[in-house]
Amino acid sequence: MKKRVEKYLKEKADKVDSVTDEEPPKTADDYQCSGNLEQDFTKLCKLMAVKDIPSVKIKQSTSTNRGVMEDNQFQTSLSQLTTWSSKPCLRIELENEDHSCVKEVKISGWKMDEVVLQVLSRILPSLSNLQCLHMWRVGLMDYTFTSMRNTVSLCSNLRKVVLEGNPLPKQSYHLLIAEDSMLTDLSLRNNHIGEEGACLIGSALSTVHSANKNLLSLNLAFNSIGDAGAIHISQGLRLNRSLLCLSLSYNQIGDNGAAHLAEVLGPFALTHGEIVERRKLLLKGEESTMIQPSLVSLADSHERPLSVRSSSSLDRLNKSTKNPTKKKDNAKKEEKPAAGQATKKEEPKVAKKDNKFPRVQAGKLAGKDNILLVSEQERVDVVETVIPLLDPGIVYTGGNVIHPGNTCLTSLNLSGNKLSEQSLRVFLSSLEGQGEGGLLRLSLNRNQFPSDCDTFLKIQEIMSFRDPLKKNLSGQVDDEHGEPKTTNEA
Repeated sequence: MKKRVEKYLKEKADKVDSVTDEEPPKTADDYQCSGNLEQDFTKLCKLMAVKDIPSVKIKQSTSTNRGVMEDNQFQTSLSQLTTWSSKPCLRIELENEDHSCVKEVKISGWKMDEVVLQVLSRILPSLSNLQCLHMWRVGLMDYTFTSMRNTVSLCSNLRKVVLEGNPLPKQSYHLLIAEDSMLTDLSLRNNHIGEEGACLIGSALSTVHSANKNLLSLNLAFNSIGDAGAIHISQGLRLNRSLLCLSLSYNQIGDNGAAHLAEVLGPFALTHGEIVERRKLLLKGEESTMIQPSLVSLADSHERPLSVRSSSSLDRLNKSTKNPTKKKDNAKKEEKPAAGQATKKEEPKVAKKDNKFPRVQAGKLAGKDNILLVSEQERVDVVETVIPLLDPGIVYTGGNVIHPGNTCLTSLNLSGNKLSEQSLRVFLSSLEGQGEGGLLRLSLNRNQFPSDCDTFLKIQEIMSFRDPLKKNLSGQVDDEHGEPKTTNEA
């Protein structure tokens, strides 16, 4: 009888536990995000007592017409920003029919309070497919921006952030492109960024000791960077080898700032601090080579110096010294396997290095198929040129250490500034010094030089030679409201 009672009480307790497990969370801290933004956002807003909960509007992703059509779709979305309703809402784009596959989130034209930001800081990191976050005029302040930046860093697959129309008193936008940032595309238009903000962004792009290695595109159009800010940006471009596209259109930049930008693209002299750091890197490289001689390139492995013996050769030397009578008998057996073992060990190490440092960062654009076809010596060269201060093109001339310049930047937009023919001459000199690599697109429209001046015509000729199909001789420049307009380019 006792056993039956105990069994009944145990079953009743299990039922009570199952009921309590199914009860909805009473606080936001207890809530576990499911990955469904529409569902999670509404429930969390209710738990955090949000009075007017913004609606969530869903747009199905169009997987067709990728490539060129993708840019047109983005431009259309920009034109829709001004026509959106004033009612707060989240616009999301799905990767497919599954509501848990949110690809893009857009917040436009309404000020987000602290509570809504806290809700988003809980939800966004749970969206494993989130790739793009648009925020336009959402009223971020310095402390709310810091919170949003921390949220962005927690989103594992988020690579593109558009933060426009959000002036910050401290201009701390550089936090989005810190050295550990995984963002590849960042747009900061219409944020009233001045010299201070440009200085911070320039330092985030690169310094002597650190550099951003992931950012590919940076849009700083329609700010107030000016000449002083452009000089800071140019300093950041000296040792940055990841950025491919940079827009500084409509930033009140004159000849002084433009000349500094142009000088970085061609050969320039290293500063004292850069020379000191270069010497440290060279010494460090020599030490690592002495400690690990087996990591020498394959091209030189068959010409190993006599003073540095491999471990296998030292073993053979010791054995032959101890047993001289067996030297002749074992010589033929040991030679062949030793050569085979050396080849197997060294080849993967070189390939492994090549995987860590893509060719894009070495200043060469190539597809994956092309990487597989390069020779072993070329792979070693790629590894060596990843560090800009160790670029093999550096030469010593007239007491100066001359760097070949930044040839990784492929697109530069300086439309709508105050450039005259004076700064164009510096651009012409740098483009001629770049040779075959370097800029493929240079936008210089709406500046203060005549379109028929000789220098501009020569620049056009160089750019058309680099792009025989003239794909980049006409492009789109955004006006101050973000609307694209078709113009001519150099």
